[in-house]
Amino acid sequence: MIALWIILGVVVLLLLIFGGTYNRLVALRNRIDNAWSQIGVQLKRRYDLIPNLVNTVKGYAAHEKEIFEKVAEARNAAISAKTVPDQAQAENQITGALRQLFAVVEAYPDLKANQNFLALQEELTATEGRIAFARQFYNDTVLSYNNKVQQFPSRIVAGMFNFTPREFFQVEEAATGPVNVQF
Repeated sequence: MIALWIILGVVVLLLLIFGGTYNRLVALRNRIDNAWSQIGVQLKRRYDLIPNLVNTVKGYAAHEKEIFEKVAEARNAAISAKTVPDQAQAENQITGALRQLFAVVEAYPDLKANQNFLALQEELTATEGRIAFARQFYNDTVLSYNNKVQQFPSRIVAGMFNFTPREFFQVEEAATGPVNVQF
């Protein structure tokens, strides 16, 4: 009789561990989806600001057409990106294009003093900070999830229910280097 209770206790304990692990994986997966959604909200805000910023700069530097086109192309590529790597690559292009745009701004003192431009630049700077925070939160959540998916014993539950590792949102090294703008 005692052996039956021990076996029953072990089965219940295993079911609790199994259920807890499954629930933790589901919660982490949902947190990743939420974090990705928050990145999307901030990127949408960024995409909405970019045309206003470009139009303000165009009034002062209309001859910089190539840079404006790069910014527009990068924005369109980012809007149409579907996967995490595609989105990361598109965001790197936007960052580079915006850096070139701001390098052009340095050549126009009147533009740097324009209230509309300053407000847009401040708004974009704040949005960039929110995007950086959202990316960090996303990557931290992906790290927790991937660790859980790959560690024993949760790896067993993850394999049974097709929980697969997620990709990090990575920035290319080129996006962090200096901008080279020639006049």
